[in-house]
Amino acid sequence: MRRTAMRAPIQAMARPLATAAFILIAALHAGAAGAHGKESLEEDSCVRRIGENMVHLSAYQPQFDAGAQYCTEIPKGGDTYLVVDLVDPALRDMPIGMRVVKGTNEAEDETVSLQRPSHHPDGVIRGEASLDQGLYTVIITAEGTPPLTYRYPLRVQMINYANIFRTAVGPLIALLLLALLGYKLMKSKRMQRWRSGTRP
Repeated sequence: MRRTAMRAPIQAMARPLATAAFILIAALHAGAAGAHGKESLEEDSCVRRIGENMVHLSAYQPQFDAGAQYCTEIPKGGDTYLVVDLVDPALRDMPIGMRVVKGTNEAEDETVSLQRPSHHPDGVIRGEASLDQGLYTVIITAEGTPPLTYRYPLRVQMINYANIFRTAVGPLIALLLLALLGYKLMKSKRMQRWRSGTRP
C-alpha cells in the first residue's frame, strides 16, 4: 500500500519534468540548427536578393579551421577567402566585380581588395583579403541594365551580442520553465503529503 502511495506522486512529477525536458531539447536543437545554417536559401542570411537575382557569400579561413564556413561574422583577423555564388544564372552573363572596403562608407573608406568587373561563366567569384579586427563592407556590383549592387557588412573578430542572446534565449526559457515546474511540484499538496508520509 505504501509503495502504491509513493508511486502516484512520482508519476505526477514525471509528466511535467518530461514536458520541460522536451522543451529544453527542442530549444537546444533549434539553436544548433540555426548555428549550423540549416535553413532554406530564401531564409539564409548569407543571401542577397534584388528581384529574382540572388547571390550567396561564403567566407573561409582555412589557416584557423579548414572546415568552417562563415558569412558576415568572421571570428579572427587574417587572410580570408571570399566566395560568391551567383545563384541566378542570368548573372553569369553580366560583368561582375567585387570590392572590400574597411568600414561602412564605401565612398570614403579604404579599399582592401578589388576585383574589376568580369564574366564568371562558372557562377563563382573568388577573392581574398587580409582583414584586421573591425568592420568591413563587401560590395558586389553587376553591370547589368539596370546595374545591381549587393552589400554585405562584415564583422571581423568582434562579439555579436545579439546573436549570443538569440542563441541563449531558448535554453534559458526552458530552464526557467523547468525551475517553475519544480517549484510548483514541491509546493503541491500531493508532494507535501508524500514527503510527510516518507518521514520516519
